[in-house]
Amino acid sequence: MDAILLLGHGSRLTEANKTLKHIAYMVKEMGNVPFVEVAFLQFQKPDFFEGVSVCISKGAKKIIIHPYLLCKGRHFEEDITEMINEAQRKYSDIEFVLTEPLGVHENIAKVVLERSQKDIKEVKILKPHEIEERSFEIITEELGETSFSDMELPIVKRVIHATGDFDFAKNMRFHREAIEAGIRAIKNGMNILVDVQMVEVGINKRLLQKWGGKVICRIQDARYRDKENKTRVEIAIDMAVKDSSNIGIIAIGNSPTALYRVMKLIRNGACMPELVIGVPVGFVRAVESKEVLLHMKYPFITSLGRKGGSPIAAAIVNALLKMAGEEKYK
Repeated sequence: MDAILLLGHGSRLTEANKTLKHIAYMVKEMGNVPFVEVAFLQFQKPDFFEGVSVCISKGAKKIIIHPYLLCKGRHFEEDITEMINEAQRKYSDIEFVLTEPLGVHENIAKVVLERSQKDIKEVKILKPHEIEERSFEIITEELGETSFSDMELPIVKRVIHATGDFDFAKNMRFHREAIEAGIRAIKNGMNILVDVQMVEVGINKRLLQKWGGKVICRIQDARYRDKENKTRVEIAIDMAVKDSSNIGIIAIGNSPTALYRVMKLIRNGACMPELVIGVPVGFVRAVESKEVLLHMKYPFITSLGRKGGSPIAAAIVNALLKMAGEEKYK
């Protein structure tokens, strides 16, 4: 009994892999073939050897392997040949036949002509701003009703846009004056202090420079010294607070110790920013540091739990920058 094994490249996208399964069904129905199975070279299961095993378990004595590939490349010339040889050694009583890939065929040319001549649907190439607009439309649709205010919601959506993670709609928390304080600091040309370079890089400098502010990050200048009993990021925060004036927003996206240090400096009167964004990520002290921030009386934005990170801090700042330039927030 013969079996056909369609061997595709494999994709991380589920929908792409479904295509091969649809083709297998059509081959089976149109060719009246008892067994048509699929396998993938990478990213997806079943792999080649699992596909072969399925065919044999169904009683196949001859397995016709068709590489569902456009041309003979490295996979065809090296990988597939090597896998067939290995399978042949393992299953000596099974006949293996390797077909040509799709290659050049008049039927493929006919498909191209057919697709070109009827029911043509224009594929619109979206511009960057259109991609972003559509992304936010999708986020709005999937998010549904929330308990966030009209000023908080754009921040939450920007964070989800940056991460693809809707859990932030559950764990983000805002001081009642946070948004107004952040926008005010930006419009007054105040600077933004961050803990690490990843936050610095992620902030939209073009929007910030419009108001005269700049991003301050001293992590590269800080050198750890045992006698100070501080982490490098704590030293960097201390340096920035000491050497820089006009700090309006402090955004901590990586280090819980940096957030603790900021809260201590504020408590001691060493600095008084308009807004503290505290979203450190991790398993050690991150959760606790954000819980402490949650009970501060000054304006803050945080995300409870382990999730957070530099992209989150940058996304929050960017959302505030965008809001600062919109007419409805003037």
